[in-house]
Amino acid sequence: MTAPVPALVPAVRTALRAAADPDRGRGMQAYLKTAEPCLGVRLPEVRRLTRDAAAADPPRTAGDVGTAARTLWREAACREERYAAVALTGLPVARGALELLPLYEEMITTGAWWDLVDGVQPRVRDLLLADPGRLVPVLRDWARSDDRWLRRSAVIAQLGARERTDRALLTEVVEVNAADGEFFVRKAIGWALRDLAKTDPGWVRDFLAGHELSPLSRREAAKHLS
Repeated sequence: MTAPVPALVPAVRTALRAAADPDRGRGMQAYLKTAEPCLGVRLPEVRRLTRDAAAADPPRTAGDVGTAARTLWREAACREERYAAVALTGLPVARGALELLPLYEEMITTGAWWDLVDGVQPRVRDLLLADPGRLVPVLRDWARSDDRWLRRSAVIAQLGARERTDRALLTEVVEVNAADGEFFVRKAIGWALRDLAKTDPGWVRDFLAGHELSPLSRREAAKHLS
């Protein structure tokens, strides 16, 4: 029998509110420049509380995870509930589940700020590594989207992929956004290249030598190159 997913949602909400720190919450809200209230629960604690709630009432399928995460996301009364929604999608039963891609796209486009968008990045990477045939065309489309957060997500999608990085895909999504004036896209380009430089600095040096990038992108990409 499928676990009663609706019970997971109030359990997460209750745990978050029990850990709230109003003073820290006001500081978080100011730092994030968001109108969404913050409880003041640090992200690692949000993730731990979410895992604990899920362990007590485990979703059996990726669909169950999607139901709970979607509810938390769409009905969020505070920032931490959105963090918890993203954390739920990191449960082993959901990792690499292609059926959650529409939810990730919704989180990116409606979250529309760096903390939420970047939190979804590992999920997109896992999908790409699990099913590149389906995800590569999606990321190519995102890289050309009118939505700056989808463009950013396409650029940073492979963070942490290390030796499994698809360099042709990275080249394409960077090239189509190299002249983008959006700060968060330019920053993402530098971040993606800097991340790959940890395992393939020679490739990144050659890329920088052969491409025109914004000063911000170039500075971020070369930050740890000797």
